[in-house]
Amino acid sequence: MANAKKHKDREINSQPENRPIFASVILFGGTIALFLALGASVSLGASEIDFKTVWSAIFQFNSELTSHQIIQEVRLPRAISGALVGAFLAVSGALLQGITRNPLAAPSIMGITDGAAFALAIVFSFFPTTGYSMIMFWAFLGAGLGTILVFGIGALAKGGLTPVKLALAGIAVGALLSSLASGIAIYNQVAQNMSFWYAGGLVGTQWISIKLLLPVGIIGLGIAFILAHSITVLNLGEDVAKGLGQRTFFVKGLAIIVVMLLTGASVSVAGAIGFIGLVIPHITRFLVGTDYRWVIPCASILGAILLVLADIGARMLNPPFETPVGAITAVIGVPFFLYLARKGGNA
Repeated sequence: MANAKKHKDREINSQPENRPIFASVILFGGTIALFLALGASVSLGASEIDFKTVWSAIFQFNSELTSHQIIQEVRLPRAISGALVGAFLAVSGALLQGITRNPLAAPSIMGITDGAAFALAIVFSFFPTTGYSMIMFWAFLGAGLGTILVFGIGALAKGGLTPVKLALAGIAVGALLSSLASGIAIYNQVAQNMSFWYAGGLVGTQWISIKLLLPVGIIGLGIAFILAHSITVLNLGEDVAKGLGQRTFFVKGLAIIVVMLLTGASVSVAGAIGFIGLVIPHITRFLVGTDYRWVIPCASILGAILLVLADIGARMLNPPFETPVGAITAVIGVPFFLYLARKGGNA
């Protein structure tokens, strides 16, 4: 009875910061902003198309009109893929930061993105006729390899998995896998094919990409929403979580599997786009608090908006050429990472 009362008191005194009004505004206003960003993404490009034409191409498609074909076959799948990938990366970063209590954690920093790219280099080099669905499967395996290496090396470090040590392990593993992937690609003369995946971008995205992303998103994001409360409790401290009866190992393991799924799918479609998973979770927690029942849905909306806007910037920055989307997100993310590292991982 005394222990139960102690755990109850600890739970009351450790309630997460929660701003449901701000979260509701983000979910409602962010959804509207996302649709506007998607409309702008479809409208803007090498040839600008007015919103009236965009509307008619979506709801009254005429295959004889070139503008309708461009919208349906090129711009619409690109915009939707950008929103999905942005949401996946943002939620992956939020999950990683929640289960590790490490504000420096993100798929691009923890070696997970580079692991997926490494797997793609192997596929392009030795299995060039692999279908799209198998490419995504290989990306999952590569993401898992990166995760295992980072956490394995971090666990062996003296003093345990501190935020900075885990980030350094991720950077080291990412550099190793990236170098190996480059070497394999150059030796097998597929470096040109790999250059897109390293730069990161949504050029050439097709409807098949969305057909593969959607089931992964439904499963991955669905599990993330189910885990939200458990991650909130885990973020208060592992001792607190165990004291409240939580199976921390199960929660962490399932969250890592979700991160592997979402990150692998993202890399297989858009390449190694970095820092969305680092920046967006911090912004989200600043706005809505630390309750992951709000953090995860809000992060998915903000991540989708950021990548769609970054893709618009990639097309408009130096027309008619395209700037890699990964370069734009890096311009935002690198200063933010350096700021966090300078503060020892405390935002």
